[in-house]
Amino acid sequence: MREEAGKALEAMFQAAEKDNMHFAGVSAYRSHQTQITVFNNYVAKDGEEKAKTYSAMPGTSEHETGLAIDVTTHDGACAAQDCFGDTNEAAWLAEHAHEYGFIIRYPEGKENITGYKYEPWHIRYVGVDTATEIYEAKITLEEYYNAVPVEAVSNK
Repeated sequence: MREEAGKALEAMFQAAEKDNMHFAGVSAYRSHQTQITVFNNYVAKDGEEKAKTYSAMPGTSEHETGLAIDVTTHDGACAAQDCFGDTNEAAWLAEHAHEYGFIIRYPEGKENITGYKYEPWHIRYVGVDTATEIYEAKITLEEYYNAVPVEAVSNK
């Protein structure tokens, strides 16, 4: 991860441990070539249309920026799976990530805006001020920047 995001992540994980929450990183920075492989594997498994609902096309992945990471519980249970959303760690993350500059990038109920299914494990570093504004307004990064919803773009 980029240095600023990595330091914020370390601070967040240390704070979580004080609350008896233990996280592990699953996937952070990915090279463009790695994202090509990841995306193509999902396409082979589920077809391109479905793969695009949960995996970014190469060149558009936040993992390629060094600002995003997928996290899970310390034991790896529910890594990058919907069941992570039902864990105490996910609840802690949703409540505290903004304090360290992270947002839940693909929140529940906002799929039509982000273009991706709910991913409580995918967090994106945006800085404390921006993360706090997004958290308090209960909006997405697209809404924060008043960007055109993905759905509107894909219908053109």
